[in-house]
Amino acid sequence: MLRSRRMRRPPSRLRFNLSKAMFVLPNLFTVSSIFCGFYAIVLASSMRGPTALYQATQAIFFAVFFDMADGRVARMTRTQSEFGVQLDSLADVISFGVAPAVIVYSWALRSLGLGGVVVAFIYIACGAIRLARFNVLAARAQNTSGNYFIGLPIPLAAGVLASLVMVHQRTAAPVGARATHILWLIVVLSYLMISNVRYRTFKNVKLSTTSLLSFIAGMAAFVFMAVKVEPSFACLTFYSTYVTLGLIEEVVFFRRRRKEDAHPKPQPQLPEAKKKATR
Repeated sequence: MLRSRRMRRPPSRLRFNLSKAMFVLPNLFTVSSIFCGFYAIVLASSMRGPTALYQATQAIFFAVFFDMADGRVARMTRTQSEFGVQLDSLADVISFGVAPAVIVYSWALRSLGLGGVVVAFIYIACGAIRLARFNVLAARAQNTSGNYFIGLPIPLAAGVLASLVMVHQRTAAPVGARATHILWLIVVLSYLMISNVRYRTFKNVKLSTTSLLSFIAGMAAFVFMAVKVEPSFACLTFYSTYVTLGLIEEVVFFRRRRKEDAHPKPQPQLPEAKKKATR
């Protein structure tokens, strides 16, 4: 009896829990996005010239990559959680709200004085409002059908600003009098984030000959511009095209649909015998 008791060892308290480790994995991608945004802020605030601004925009694109990866990793590992959703929103405020605003302010808005500060803050505030609205609608299961975003996603707005700064830093083109035009561009992007304009998520795209050919054509155009012109110009074209397509669809399709929703067509009344049959 003594030997059998000695042979029994208590279970180890340091067992590796795979489920908890998988839960941490997507959050590591989110934290990496936060680091990229913080690093972009440090570079943009260093006042070290065009090279630092160019590196700051590169950090924004790395943050976009990590932001796209964390959700996909969470779905692949089945570790979606409310904690991850809230952490992702906080990361987006830093990486795609504060960081692009600081970059654009250091690049073009500083010469406008207090007006530049106010416009940069408006961009951050609208981005935070957009993320808060997204979380509330998602919690209420009212965020459309999942096929559209309500308002311009903040990573897309940050991509427009980062690629615009990158193009100018790469070509060494001075901002000069165009600072006012850039100010209005930021105001428009800020409004689109808090607007009701719908942007496609492309979740409902099915694999077909048309979708495959469209994807190949888009990738070919992107690669052609990246090789023949400039990769930063290709990124700016991609982000600008997405913003423009959302506005075109809003004007052509969604106004008509909203009118139909506001004034639904009356349903035909069924006879009593058919009503009983359908029940």
